[in-house]
This record gives sequence, C-alpha cells and structure tokens, in this order.
Amino acid sequence: MHRNVNILTMAIPPASLSVKSRQVAVVGAGPAGLVAARELHREGHSVVVFERGNEVGGTWVYTPRTERDPLGLDPNRPIVHSSLYSSLRTNLPREIMGFMDFPFLSRPGETRDPRRFPGHREVLMYLKDFAREFGVEEMVRFETEVVEVRILENGKWKVKSKRISSYNYSDDIDIVNKSEVEFDDEIYDAVVVCNGHYTEPRIAEIPGFSLWPGKQMHSHNYRIPEPFRDQVVILIGSSASAVDVCRDLAAVAKEVHVASRSVADETYTKQHGYDNLWFHSMIDSAREDGTVVFRNGKVVLADVIMHCTGYKYHFPFLDTNGIVTVDDNRLGPLYKHVFPPALAPCLSFIGIPWKVFCLVGLHFHHRRR
Repeated sequence: MHRNVNILTMAIPPASLSVKSRQVAVVGAGPAGLVAARELHREGHSVVVFERGNEVGGTWVYTPRTERDPLGLDPNRPIVHSSLYSSLRTNLPREIMGFMDFPFLSRPGETRDPRRFPGHREVLMYLKDFAREFGVEEMVRFETEVVEVRILENGKWKVKSKRISSYNYSDDIDIVNKSEVEFDDEIYDAVVVCNGHYTEPRIAEIPGFSLWPGKQMHSHNYRIPEPFRDQVVILIGSSASAVDVCRDLAAVAKEVHVASRSVADETYTKQHGYDNLWFHSMIDSAREDGTVVFRNGKVVLADVIMHCTGYKYHFPFLDTNGIVTVDDNRLGPLYKHVFPPALAPCLSFIGIPWKVFCLVGLHFHHRRR
C-alpha cells in the first residue's frame, strides 16, 4: 500500500528527565495511536485512546465490507475505515517494518504468516502483540468515536465522543444501522491526532466523467477481483495500490488498462507475462457511449473505471479556530510534520507523512515530541 524512504538516520532528541503528568487524548488506535499512547504512558501521562472500531489496528483491520457510495463522494455515507484488499501483502520486508524496540519477528503458530513480506493479517497480529505487550489495550475505549475536538479559552481541549453500542449489517454488507447510546464531553490537557489518512478518497477529475455510463469506484472499496470477471476495467493511478490491484484483476477480467499521469503521452505498453494488461498515458476524456479516450490516442470501451488515486487528509472533528487547515491536501502549518507552532505542544499529529517506513517512522515521529 505504501512506498517508503529511509529515515533511520534521523536524530532522536533526549527525553526530558522531569515531566509533569498530563491528561492526554489520543484519537485512533492504529499504529500511530498505539505507539503514541505507549510513549506518552512511559513519560508518566494519563492516556485515553479513542477508537471507533472494536479492535486495535486501524487501517490494518481488514473487512469485506465496502461503502454504499463506491466513489466515497457522499459526506453523509456510513464510513468503512479500512482500505485493505484481500490479497494485500507488505511491500517492505518485516525486518524494517517493526517498532524500534519491538521487532516484527516471525512467530510460531498455524495462524501466523512467516513470510518476509507477509499478508495484511500478520501486520494486524503484530500490532495486537505490541498492544498487549505494553498494556496499550487497557488505555483504549473501543467503539467510541470522537465527534469534536475544540480548544478552550484556558488552553485545554474539549473532547466530545459518542459511544457506539452496536453495528448491524445487511446481507449486501452495507452498514444499515449504527446505534449510539451516549455522548461524553471531557477536558484534556493535550490531544494527539492519529486518525489515519486512508479513508477519504481523492477522485481524478477527467472531462466527461459525469456523463460516462459505466461504473466508477475508488480502490478504497476494492476487496476481491471476482466481481470484475469478464469485464473491461480501467485503473487510474500507478502507485502501490494500482500495481497490486491491476494484477489481481488480470486473473479474472477480460481486459485491464492502467492510466498514469507520470508517463509520456505516447505511452502504450503491454505488461510482460500478461495477455490482458496494458499501461497507458493518462485519460484524455470519457464519452457518453461508454468509451474512454487516452492521451496516446487509444480508445477503450470499458465497464468499470477504478480510481487508485490516493486519499485526502480529513479531520471533521477538529476545531482549531482556523489555526490548522487542510489546503490542497496539505495539512499545516506543522513543525516537523507534528506540531502546529501556535498550539504546541498541546496539539500534535502523528503519521502525517505519506512516504516513510510505516511503523519505524511512526515511532521516530512520536519521539520528536
């Protein structure tokens, strides 16, 4: 899912010898939230982790469920947090994926995956091992969604959350009911935002898409290839997810075409080892007759267009009186991608950079605090 760069040479400032204990709220129990909670607890702070799901792991919690809105454009849609597809494996070896003091080692057991590039379930199991080892699970309020984080005049933070009592699902795996039983307002000295950024889809803007009659979806709602059997599928994007999904689909689809904006306009190549997988330059336009025109001049009559075009930063619960904003999918202002200078150190964000060693990077990121 991720492409990464080496940050192992980054310096870590020494921890303070004397720290006053604070009440700290951590939003999210994914990898960022788990390591943030562990480090804060080690420093003597009282930590509460808010997690709207029923287990730790964040985006690494696989679910076959998808959203009713396949493009993710409806702001009122029931949200499915995870973007994992069934076949996903890590694109980094486990030796460089673990937290600094808790290596991602192969563990015995029939349910464990010993491969050097394991499947997504093994990453989730590792995160659960980490949470149990350091007592982080005891800090987590499961099925509790943060709906508002707001700064008060005295510099403290109001955190409003709702306790979710149950999820009910229909046979077509869409969410049909979500019962909330109570709202809580609490005051904290500091808030650490760790809600992830693989849930709110970004959609390509192409002339004619609004009139194109076929099915459009975002890869956030892709799970398995079988629904695309014998269909002609166009993927937009050429990063990690697109590379994985196009090969997944090629096993069952009639044709798979991948459009990339990072290649020359004349690009048109057939993928070695496949009879039905082609790489193109970007799409020029989509037509009402169901065809899609690429910049290389090729025209394809397609059944599905899948946007493998990444995600947006999204913090609908956060109110900083305009101090922290998202502009053109850039969150800021942030010092070292962690602290808004005007609100530091009482507000911080962990896991904002896109291209890092995913778990080691989160550990370094929090140690900057």
